[in-house]
Amino acid sequence: MTYFSSFLLGLVQGVAEFLPISSSGHLAIAQNLLNIKTEVPEFFDVLLHLGTLVAVFVAYWRDICDMVVELIHGVSDLAHSSTPAQVPPARRLILLIIIGTLPLFAVLPIHKKVQALSNNMIFIGAALVVTGFLLFACDLVRKGRKTERNATVLDVLVVGVGQAIATMPGISRSGSTISVGQLCGLERSYAVSYSFILGLPAVLAAGILDLHDAATAGIGIEWGTALIGMAAALIFGLLAIRLVNYLIKSDKFRIFAIYTLVLGSVVVILGIVEKLTGNAVQAFITGLIH
Repeated sequence: MTYFSSFLLGLVQGVAEFLPISSSGHLAIAQNLLNIKTEVPEFFDVLLHLGTLVAVFVAYWRDICDMVVELIHGVSDLAHSSTPAQVPPARRLILLIIIGTLPLFAVLPIHKKVQALSNNMIFIGAALVVTGFLLFACDLVRKGRKTERNATVLDVLVVGVGQAIATMPGISRSGSTISVGQLCGLERSYAVSYSFILGLPAVLAAGILDLHDAATAGIGIEWGTALIGMAAALIFGLLAIRLVNYLIKSDKFRIFAIYTLVLGSVVVILGIVEKLTGNAVQAFITGLIH
């Protein structure tokens, strides 16, 4: 792999991980239409995800540091059988993150079946359309006021269900969690921060599992090349987080809604044509490339 390829993959990872456009959906579309499977060393894939993980830590370092401090205090309180008169916001956020992560466990038994949906162009297109409608709803809903101080268990559980549903290709994780959060009455900037922090446990757990497979398969890439990709994922991930925050505060989230609706509709049509013609679109595109 060249330095440029590594940089490009890091750029795509950093941008697509946080913009509400479904990175898994875009990858599946490319693989189906071009009849390719992207061969990326597993260790490099782990480093790319680590880059986006660090981007969240950098963007929300104050919130995360407060959570770590309150986690230590919480363990100390449990050891001494004492509880504060009022639960600090950061400690409450820890509980909200744990609760919001729970619905993901329901997906584990059917994870492989969900992954198999990436071969169905019609499903991917329909999922992108659903993402588009969610983003439109997010842009039109009245601004909420809930934060970690007053969000309910039901609020974050529903957001967690949105994250679990977003394991399907074509459903954007950030788009679904931010939209559902706003529909539940979360304040807009808090819906964004909660969405990105909520993704940390899932990305971290997936990275640890992938690291085991990567260790078995070997590094498979030069360290210099790998670090360029990781740095690109980190930098462009930070820029994407800032862009999402800007657009949602300025009521311009519908840009992504229009994009996913149009793309989803086109993909559904292409999927139907593929079914009727026996992959004629795929053959045409691959013929142009080669």
